[in-house]
Amino acid sequence: MAFGSSWFGSKAVKCSGAGEERKPRRPWVRKFDWYIIKNFLGTYIFAILLLMAIVIIFDINEKLDAVINAPLKDTVFQYFMNFLPFIMSQFSPLFTFIAVIFFTSRLADRSEIIAMLSSGISFRRLLVPYMVSATIIAASSYVLAAYVIPPATVQRIAYTNKWVKNKEVLYADNIQLQVRPGVMAYMSRYDNTTRTGFRFSLDEFDGKTLRSRLTAENIHYDMAGRWTLNTYTIRRFNGIKETLTRGTSVDTLLGMEPRDFLIAKNDEQTLTSPELKEYINRQKARGVANIQSFEIEYEKRIAMTAASFILTIIGLSLSSRKVRGGMGMNIGIGLLLSFSYILFMTVTSTFCVSGYTSARVAMWIPNLLYVPIAIFLYRRAAR
Repeated sequence: MAFGSSWFGSKAVKCSGAGEERKPRRPWVRKFDWYIIKNFLGTYIFAILLLMAIVIIFDINEKLDAVINAPLKDTVFQYFMNFLPFIMSQFSPLFTFIAVIFFTSRLADRSEIIAMLSSGISFRRLLVPYMVSATIIAASSYVLAAYVIPPATVQRIAYTNKWVKNKEVLYADNIQLQVRPGVMAYMSRYDNTTRTGFRFSLDEFDGKTLRSRLTAENIHYDMAGRWTLNTYTIRRFNGIKETLTRGTSVDTLLGMEPRDFLIAKNDEQTLTSPELKEYINRQKARGVANIQSFEIEYEKRIAMTAASFILTIIGLSLSSRKVRGGMGMNIGIGLLLSFSYILFMTVTSTFCVSGYTSARVAMWIPNLLYVPIAIFLYRRAAR
């Protein structure tokens, strides 16, 4: 498609009195902007839908027994309708890149990029509709990952636990955490099937001095957030003086709940970003050590938004020039770079788990590595 002057409103208007001609002010958003945005987002959506169709086929094959035994309604609405948004979010940077490569290579192959640049549009101005599209994709992906997918993941995990394989964590041993500053709780074992903990103790310190110690043979948790202490003993210390209190049962609020120490795989995916941040802060205050996966998930949701912009710039820079042999080479390079980006993000997450870096640094390392690549390719393409 050739872009003529009518696309950009370049018709001259004669000024009265001066005998000079001036061009009317061009609108900020022009037809070629809408053209690029519409085709960019359309290609992105098409690629995502194609991926979903492939994922459904392979997932049904992998979980064939569950699909046969489970009610069709549960399989469709509880599992797949909640699983597909998760896949969309995970592979959003990859398909943003593929959409840019595929769509821009078509424009270059049909000499439309040349027509745009020949009409006076700079390469920087050409980048604007691409970045607008990337902003829409990044914002949508963040909203999905931070607010929509976590509640859906709860339903998806419930389905897999019931019909595929139960990976729910129901037991914990030697639990120790800080309930609040100066107060430490301990349980030798907790059974979530009966919501009962055994050999419970609660120690309260003033600095390094033990002020009181509560012990109970067992404690029971109810869904209202209360704990019932059975056969308990309270010892209070005041210097060398000790006060002893015994009882059979008492209800209390301890400021903790089973999810604080029953941590299953992928639990971090079931929390929205505000809930995730609150959980991380609370667990840090309690001295819980195994929260790296929660920190990685929180930082990953933010870092993935930047990936849309970086990969869009790289994709445009690689595919804006018409090359001999068509778009095959551009798509191949695009796939290589996008898969390497996802690989880097997976590898660097282990740095946080190993304790070499913080979760924020680990998740931003791929972006920091690819920003210079994006700048170099952009400047090279702009020349």
